[in-house]
Amino acid sequence: MQGYVRPGNSQPAWLFPFIVISVLFLSVLPLARLAMVGIAAFASGGVIDVLSEPSLWQATYYTMVTSVLGTIISLLIGCLFAFLLTLTDIRGKGPLSFFFVLPMMIPPQVTALAWVQMSGPSSPLLKALSLAPPLGSPQSLYSVGGIALLYGVQHAPLVYLALRAGLMTLPRDGVEAARLSGASSLRVFRDIILPLSLPGIIAGAAISFVSCTGNFGIPAILGIPASIFTLPTLIFTKFAAFTSRTFGDVAVFSAIIAMISVAGLMTQDRALRGRDYRVIGLSGANAAFELGPWRFLFTPLLWTILFFMLAAPFFALVAGALVPAYGVPLTFKTMSLHAFQEILFRQAVTRTAFINSLSLAGATALGLLVVTVLAAYALARRRDALSRIIASLIEIPYSLPGIVMAVAFILVFAAPIPVLNVSLYGTIWIILIAYFSSFFAVSLKPVVSAFHQLDPALEEAARLSGAGFFRRLFDIIVPLIAPAAGASVILVFLIACNELTISALLWSAGTQTLGVAIYNLDDSGSSDLASALSVLVVLMVVVMMLLLELLAKRLPKGVVPWRS
Repeated sequence: MQGYVRPGNSQPAWLFPFIVISVLFLSVLPLARLAMVGIAAFASGGVIDVLSEPSLWQATYYTMVTSVLGTIISLLIGCLFAFLLTLTDIRGKGPLSFFFVLPMMIPPQVTALAWVQMSGPSSPLLKALSLAPPLGSPQSLYSVGGIALLYGVQHAPLVYLALRAGLMTLPRDGVEAARLSGASSLRVFRDIILPLSLPGIIAGAAISFVSCTGNFGIPAILGIPASIFTLPTLIFTKFAAFTSRTFGDVAVFSAIIAMISVAGLMTQDRALRGRDYRVIGLSGANAAFELGPWRFLFTPLLWTILFFMLAAPFFALVAGALVPAYGVPLTFKTMSLHAFQEILFRQAVTRTAFINSLSLAGATALGLLVVTVLAAYALARRRDALSRIIASLIEIPYSLPGIVMAVAFILVFAAPIPVLNVSLYGTIWIILIAYFSSFFAVSLKPVVSAFHQLDPALEEAARLSGAGFFRRLFDIIVPLIAPAAGASVILVFLIACNELTISALLWSAGTQTLGVAIYNLDDSGSSDLASALSVLVVLMVVVMMLLLELLAKRLPKGVVPWRS
């Protein structure tokens, strides 16, 4: 069959159609439904009413301003870490990279809550250290600048990963030739490395901007109390005040978020168009610069940044969880494990949230693994246009803001399913399907990487010996891709377990997730319980990342993002 790159036809006839149908259901159907509702609102004239609302344009303004400022901050931090950890002989690269990527894995609402607990006049930690501002001082994080700052902290690892991928392919011989010609380190960096790093910098900026645009947790914690609404939080409030116009309104709002995100990606494409960044020679410019005495400046600088990005907010969370109420200073008299006991043993809501999040994350990770093993098998052995289209369609839901996908699935399942007359809206199943759609690409990447490293001759020999497809799959393929499959399960479980943006719109009574529970506890004034739950979530994230670290040596290159 045309398009296959291995001898014989070892794929069963049903495999590729199964992948196509899965992608159509998970990617095309929800986005097409969102587009149809938006077009219907436009045809009925409802778009004019929506576009005339001052709240929409104010939210669009705040979305753009916070996203641009957050992208700038993430560029400054991410580029600093990428250049130093990739191109210099700075010590402790492994731990520095591990801890720097950690904020990306922590739920944004936890990041926001931790920083609120770390700053302001009511911070239990600052009060214990006698460093708290005077009572009555404003909480500076409840502002556009506060939202942008945490956007930068949350998404700086995205810039770091995008830029580091490019730095790892720099021409080592070009750098050495410049050095032998007498060029200084500054000249080499300015004339060779920086121009060749531009694609990674622009890609990181685009990814960071799109992530800022769709972020819900940070503006929900910091913006709503100050009446600063971004487009995701405006959609959330629209659903909270449900009317007959809500579906049409949020479809238009979601379309605007999607257009802003696409505009960011198109800006990246335009910035790189017409430029040729191909390099000739050996790649890998690792340790291109020796820091010498500068090591005593940059090493403490990076650890200091990490302290304020990670350690200080985490200590503040712990302090907030150990005191009976927000604003009470942490002392030996006020310290108590009451909040942890409430979260783990007494609060039915948090127990339900734990069960729901762990169940959803486990079902998503394992269920997607079955689909992605089959999809990776089919896509890795095809080189035709249709397979490239399918691969692109799998990427789209993960690339779009979670709030857009949540709205799309609400529109798909708002009415009962035809023929079956079963309604998924308001049940935990709609969250599970939305997770399948959004995290399909995350699950697929490690498995596809493993398939590309397999020698087709092994499977072909088994096929010629009479082994059927499933026999070959379980006896040959699965054992060889097992490490990558394990990494896929852990990555998806980690992301899904801490997700908020999708479940914030899809949850109902009894289907709360951990992200929703943290937001609701903080919103209701139970900051000690929210902090305690957040501490447990952070510890769970660290444990899952350490498991990935243990698997790293057996995984294909690039699967564990913080590893070289």
